[in-house]
Amino acid sequence: MTPQPGTSPQPFQLRIPRWEFIALAAALMALNALAIDIMLPGLQEIGASLGVENENHRQYVITAYIAGFGVAQLFFGPLSDRFGRRAPMLVGLAIYVAAALGSAFAPTFEALLILRVIQGIGAAATRVIVVSVVRDVFGGRAMAEVMSLVFMVFMVIPVVAPGMGQIVMLFSEWHMIFVVMAVVALLFTLWAAARLPETLHPEYRRSFNVQTIANGFRIVLTNRVSLCYMLATTSIFGALFGFINSAQQVYVGIYGLGVWFPVIFAAIAGMMAVSSFVNSRLVGRVGMRKLSHGALLGFIAVTSIWLVLSLFGQLPLYVFVPIFAAAMLQFGWIGSNFNSIAMEPLGHLAGTASSVQGFTQTVGGGFIGAVIGQLFDGTTTPLAAGFCAVSLLSLTFVLIAERGKLFQAHNPRTA
Repeated sequence: MTPQPGTSPQPFQLRIPRWEFIALAAALMALNALAIDIMLPGLQEIGASLGVENENHRQYVITAYIAGFGVAQLFFGPLSDRFGRRAPMLVGLAIYVAAALGSAFAPTFEALLILRVIQGIGAAATRVIVVSVVRDVFGGRAMAEVMSLVFMVFMVIPVVAPGMGQIVMLFSEWHMIFVVMAVVALLFTLWAAARLPETLHPEYRRSFNVQTIANGFRIVLTNRVSLCYMLATTSIFGALFGFINSAQQVYVGIYGLGVWFPVIFAAIAGMMAVSSFVNSRLVGRVGMRKLSHGALLGFIAVTSIWLVLSLFGQLPLYVFVPIFAAAMLQFGWIGSNFNSIAMEPLGHLAGTASSVQGFTQTVGGGFIGAVIGQLFDGTTTPLAAGFCAVSLLSLTFVLIAERGKLFQAHNPRTA
């Protein structure tokens, strides 16, 4: 039996402890952060080793991964709706491990970029299927709570990964970063193979053909709330990608932090983890819309102050870090809630919905982030302007989704 649009499948009953389910989901999603953040301390050496003269072109190592990661999500979603969650997930993880290991032996910058695209393709399975699995098991505020906890654990990787990369660079060369990445991914793959349950009910499996896939995409893209919140999240993710692309240049190039760069990077990521935990505690009582709408307005206020101050000259580190941390604190309340609101009407085709949303957020956010990153001019002003612009764009999409009314729960028990 295939459920009709607008219906929600019966929740899957977990057969592993809830804490382990959250930890496993977070670990799998964290592989995406690992693939980016552990490399940041090594970008300069990678560029020098492989003959990359333009320092902005080193960012392509990140952009290539995001490109593969974004596009492949369109395929893993329908695959997981047809064949279940486990098998496509394990295939994607195997691709990730192989590509990461291959990157350690890349002879040229072009070969490295190709392998990074392939690694991103494998990682796409983790993003799409983890969100689908969480939606199979939870809905509404419960999903937002779980996604907040997943995001909180997920943020441990940005806290420790740059430090891991820095340690590797102290004792070895950049090639070893990819070996470490492959080993961590292999361990998570074995954990998933042993413990990840199949959460898709057999009666909810969808055919895997052009007509069914196209119809699923049509349902996702014609749902006003889902579409607009997907685009709002894409805009905010663009700011995050823009900073990730420029982080090494900002902290090392502008502020001269050197080996201390991972410490500041980890502190900011820690703020986001704290924010996600607070969200998980509050969302059940306050609601997704009240928390996320308030955070978005706070994000706009903070980034506007940052932009105005930067126009008067380069901000000292002791001013820049608190302002940026305040912005990222708001981000932790926006991402998981926006994603949960976007997924709420589409539980009957969670894999396809997650793939469309993941593709749009990753490719769109990655493109916006690449533009912001390439505008880097030795100051933080382009970054501040980019953050401010995308936050206003996100607010526009939210207002369209909510017909101009913020903070209004559609269903007090779930939204």
